[in-house]
Amino acid sequence: MKVAYAEALPLRKLAHELGARFIINDRCDLALAVDADGVHLGQGDLPLDLARKVMGPERLIGISTHNPAQVLAATAGQPDYLGFGPVFKPGSKSDHDPVVGIEGLTAIRSLTPLPIFAIGGITLHDVEEVIHAGADGVALISAILKAPDIRQAVTDFVSRLSSPTAPVS
Repeated sequence: MKVAYAEALPLRKLAHELGARFIINDRCDLALAVDADGVHLGQGDLPLDLARKVMGPERLIGISTHNPAQVLAATAGQPDYLGFGPVFKPGSKSDHDPVVGIEGLTAIRSLTPLPIFAIGGITLHDVEEVIHAGADGVALISAILKAPDIRQAVTDFVSRLSSPTAPVS
């Protein structure tokens, strides 16, 4: 916990300075300790209703989903947003859920009114297609951390995501 806390604090500060939301993955305790804006939970993490009790009503809670049944179940619990995927083969995980593809993303868009963030193997070249398929945004790991120039990668993604696109419903 000490290492995660020490790593999260400067990121929290930077996010605040940039006016960005700061979400901690999996850990409500760490999210509260660094005053994060919210927490993102996987299917095996603390259940949404308990996480809401811990986090309170003002902080964001997102849920990772991987199939239509999980999308429907998560939507019923009323999180603030959903992660959905992996849309493509992730570069950061070898033990990932089955790849859903653009078709899977398009198919679940009508199942929830919640914002959907596409996850899994998304590159800069995939962003427009993923947004057109119904995602409201993307969650990235490898496309940023494995980039030769991380600052440029972030700038490129922000620029691409800021371009006007019309999602399909």
